[in-house]
Amino acid sequence: MHNSLVAALDIGGTKIAGALVDGNGAILHRAQRPTPAHDDGETVMHVVENVLAELTASPLWVGATALGIGSAGPVDASAGTVSPVNVPGWRGFPLVDRVSHAIGRHLPITLVGDGVAMTAAEHWQGAARGYDNALCMVVSTGVGGGLVLGGKPHAGPTGNAGHIGHISVDLDGDLCPCGGRGCVERIASGPNIARRALENGWRPGPGGDTSAAAVAEAARAGDPVATASYERAAQALAAGIAATATLVEIEIAVVGGGVAGAGDVLFGPLRRALRDYATLSFVQRLTVAPAVTGTDAGLVGAAAAAMLGRGEAAVPVGRG
Repeated sequence: MHNSLVAALDIGGTKIAGALVDGNGAILHRAQRPTPAHDDGETVMHVVENVLAELTASPLWVGATALGIGSAGPVDASAGTVSPVNVPGWRGFPLVDRVSHAIGRHLPITLVGDGVAMTAAEHWQGAARGYDNALCMVVSTGVGGGLVLGGKPHAGPTGNAGHIGHISVDLDGDLCPCGGRGCVERIASGPNIARRALENGWRPGPGGDTSAAAVAEAARAGDPVATASYERAAQALAAGIAATATLVEIEIAVVGGGVAGAGDVLFGPLRRALRDYATLSFVQRLTVAPAVTGTDAGLVGAAAAAMLGRGEAAVPVGRG
C-alpha cells in the first residue's frame, strides 16, 4: 500500500481537480480548472479531459495503478454515471466510461459521491482516523455526508449512502428542493443560515456581505438574531447526527465544509443540542470533531476510494 500510486479526480460545481496520490495520502502532482457549470455536458467533459491530460503527462503517471473519482451527486456507482445538481449539463452522464476512454489505458476506476469521498479522506488521514464507525459531514452550500461502518467507508449500492442532508428533522418544516420537507440541509446549509437570519431581521455591515460567514461574525460579536440562526442550524445537525448514531451506532461525527469554519459559533450549540437528542445509553459518548483534511479532502478521498476499490485497505490501524 505504501508504495502504491493512484490517480484521483474531484468533481464539483466550482472546480474540477485531479491528482496523483501516494500510499501515504501525499499529493505528488495536481491539476485544477474551474468547472464551466452552466455550459453543456461535453464542455464540462472537455475540462475533465484537460485535467486528465495534465496527470497523464507527468512522469509519475506510469506508476498509477487505479483511479478514484469523487463527484458532486447524485452519482450512480453501479452504472458509472453522475448527475450533479449544480452541473445541469450532466444528467446520467457516463463519466466512468468517458474517463476510461480519455486515459488511454486500462485502470480500475472507482466512483463515489463527494460526501463518501470526504468521509474516506477523514477516515484515512483526518479526524475519523482509527474509528471503526463514523459519520462525516460536509456543511456548505448543501449538506452532504458519508458513513464508516465496521472500519470501512460504506458507500452503498449507488455510492450515495450517508447523505444526511436529506434526513427530515422537522415534520412540518419548509419544503426542500429535493422534494422532502424539513430536511437538515434546508435548515443547516450556509445559504439557509443566512436566509433565516435576514428573514428574522439581521442586517449585514457596510460591505453588504450576506454570507453565512458574515452571519457567524455577527454571532461572535453577540448579535442575537445571527446567534439564533446558528443555534437552529446546530439543532438540525444534532437531530440528524443523533438519528444516525441511534440507527448504526457511530462513535464520532466529523463536521467539515465552509459552515464548520464558524468554529465555536456552530460547535458550541451543536455539542449542547446533541446532549438533548443523543440520549440513549449507547449514543451518549458520541464525539463531535471538526474535519481536518480541508480543501484536499475530495482528492485524498477519491484516492482512498481507488485503493479500497482495488482491494487495499487505505486505513491505518489504531488512532493516529
